[in-house]
Amino acid sequence: MSWENLDTLASFKKLQSLKGAVSVAKELSGEKAAERVASCSVPMAAGLVYNYAAKQVDEKILGVLAELSQEAQLVEKFEELYNGAVVNTGEKRLVLHQLTRGQLGKDVTADGVNKREFYINEQKRIAEFADKVHDGRIANAAGEKFTTVVQIGIGGSDLGPRAMYLALENWAKAEGTFKMEAKFISNVDPDDAASVLKSLDLAHSLFILVSKSGTTLETLTNESFVKDALKKAGLNPAKHMIAVTSETSPLAHNPDYLAAFYMDDYIGGRYSSTSGVGGAVLSLAFGPNVFAEFLDGAAAMDKTATNKDILKNPSLLDALIGIYERNVQEYPSTAVLPYSQALSRFPAHLQQLDMESNGKSVNRFGKPVSYVTGPVIFGEPGTNGQHSFYQLLHQGTNIIPLQFIAFKENQTGTDVVIEDSTSQKKLCANVVAQIMAFACGKKDDDPNKSFAGERPSSIIYGDRLTPKVLGALLAHFENKVMFQGFAWNINSFDQEGVQLGKKLAKKVLAHDTDGALKAYSDLLNI
Repeated sequence: MSWENLDTLASFKKLQSLKGAVSVAKELSGEKAAERVASCSVPMAAGLVYNYAAKQVDEKILGVLAELSQEAQLVEKFEELYNGAVVNTGEKRLVLHQLTRGQLGKDVTADGVNKREFYINEQKRIAEFADKVHDGRIANAAGEKFTTVVQIGIGGSDLGPRAMYLALENWAKAEGTFKMEAKFISNVDPDDAASVLKSLDLAHSLFILVSKSGTTLETLTNESFVKDALKKAGLNPAKHMIAVTSETSPLAHNPDYLAAFYMDDYIGGRYSSTSGVGGAVLSLAFGPNVFAEFLDGAAAMDKTATNKDILKNPSLLDALIGIYERNVQEYPSTAVLPYSQALSRFPAHLQQLDMESNGKSVNRFGKPVSYVTGPVIFGEPGTNGQHSFYQLLHQGTNIIPLQFIAFKENQTGTDVVIEDSTSQKKLCANVVAQIMAFACGKKDDDPNKSFAGERPSSIIYGDRLTPKVLGALLAHFENKVMFQGFAWNINSFDQEGVQLGKKLAKKVLAHDTDGALKAYSDLLNI
């Protein structure tokens, strides 16, 4: 396997010569616009479709992107990853999050165990525990059922599971699979824990402490906050808490928890929604079968990512177009715009997934790279964003590529007809209008009302947001980020950039400071 910097590849040099080669405004306003929209679609898993008609690419650019994929051995590197190679060079670890939902290649053995069997066993243990909670075999001290589950974690232990829960909450209620309400405590700001605890019936609440190492400062601080509240309510914390952790952490095999479920060092936090980190809270909230469907959607999407044909591998195609936009067109950011309120926190999860993975300035061997890597990711649900930051997207000085996500049907089945159309129709009409407005713009004699257009976008769409669809959507972006990291020759699976601030915070708390650090500490009376 050849690991080379992007700017050393012959195909990349060819790609650079194609800067500005395609006008998306011309493509979508010409006679063949409808044909382009129809032809620029790639099937995804779970009935989703990726459409790139509003991207600034044509057959020539796609041909060079295919060459880049082949020269950089992107699919072959994915094969190395899922077959158990040490792809995380910074921490000298395997990368196995795809294995939590399916097996794409050969058996992977680490720590003396078959890792797929390990993940399946933990999923079964979580399912059995959730079933016992739901039918009352595991209950509070009074023998009453738990009605609420609260996840205590931060970063990947919060953002992904929280986004997935919110994405399926209304669906589960509509489908009759809603079991328990879920809430989340993440910020070390005491107001976060206090507000959540104030909203709870503590006697009927079950808490999940999530920390792989068992030493995460914010999470352990919030655990203490929760335990204090339970004790003050006359409740035994050990009867209200479970842990999701590694088998070597101080939380494992600990009588302070009703149960402990395990992950390992091969699952990064931001990639952990399909592990026990997401599995425990989602299985308790919606039932183990719903979590299993979520995993099935992710596994099916992973399978598409093994195809070497970029027009049959939507995650790879999305990644390559992103490389063209970032490194050739020189666009600094990407906006994720889900036209689904259920995906309200999905952009926040993708922000961590992408920026923590690919926000790197050195390659896999610790050498500086001479090109830009990961973009800034941000977003909000439509149509809310249209009345907010879309102003900059339409008329600002930076061109920001857009990733729309939309569904033909809503989750609840509840709607109303106003002015001859339903709310859902209005929502979908806004997606279409925004794609065309961004691409084609509008000339006006008044400069304030003139839109330059040429804002590229893609759309992922499907019939309805279900567990399988959500799993496929999650895996698509995980695999897109992975392929881009391979192309940039960086390590997408460590996150040293989050460590320095943590270490300095400990120095502040220990009063081991001087200079500016002490001055800032004095300002806040620490």
